[in-house]
Amino acid sequence: MAKSLYETLNVSENASASEIKKAYRTLAKKYHPDMNKEPEAEEKFKEINAAYEVLGDEEKKSQYDMHGDDMFGGQNFHDFAQGQGQGADINDILRQMFGQQGGGFGGQAGFGGGFGGQGGFGEPDLDISANLSIDFNTSILGGLKNVSINGESFDIKIPEGIKDGQKIRAKNKGKQARGFPRGDLIITLNVEYSDEYEREDDDLIKSFDIPLKSALFGGKVTISTLTKDITLKVPKNTKQNQKFRVKELGALNRKTKEKGTLYLKANIVLPKVDELDEELVSILEEKLPATL
Repeated sequence: MAKSLYETLNVSENASASEIKKAYRTLAKKYHPDMNKEPEAEEKFKEINAAYEVLGDEEKKSQYDMHGDDMFGGQNFHDFAQGQGQGADINDILRQMFGQQGGGFGGQAGFGGGFGGQGGFGEPDLDISANLSIDFNTSILGGLKNVSINGESFDIKIPEGIKDGQKIRAKNKGKQARGFPRGDLIITLNVEYSDEYEREDDDLIKSFDIPLKSALFGGKVTISTLTKDITLKVPKNTKQNQKFRVKELGALNRKTKEKGTLYLKANIVLPKVDELDEELVSILEEKLPATL
């Protein structure tokens, strides 16, 4: 059974929905009249658009797969489209045709894209994709980042708490085509490594130095965080890598608008024996336990 709609989009009859969509976008961009001034480009574009109207809809595609080109009187789709005449709207014809078949498509708005309509299947993809590296602190605190693309330089806002690999959209910074709204710039953010912080979901982990005396006998340590300096009270017998929890000093969750926790991990700094008082060294050497 011949199925020339697939030939129109240059895909196989076993093509997946994503493959069909990708092929359509490639061809629509190639033959769009604003980009292709060859005399036959507009008619070719209409055929591509109409073919995707069917193959891009699961129910319509299923019906076409059942009947094939018999729906066009046995003609291939190109000959059928050309036979409708110069002023015919092939989308309207297909809508009526599918509505008359057993699937019952009458009254649905599935063919509303049309030629050149905003938001329809005929609209060219004018978005631009790009990658942008930002430092770790900016990913947590947010800020402005200057971007230069296609000879245009502008600032974009980095949202507070954004994660590595997430995307932001700069409206009206994409490609332009006559008769269509300007596309957007879609930016994938790459967050640079931090030698000071680790991030686990919305929580942050930071190591801080603590002198042996404070670890043994307790004390207070001043620590700089991303937003402010805090004074942490550490208890006696603080252990290496022991964590202290500070609420709401982590990263912002962009959905819940709540901040995660900052975990401060103790790094006990041992004094150099050569710099200690000789009498103290003797006492330590004599009194400190040799086993755990």
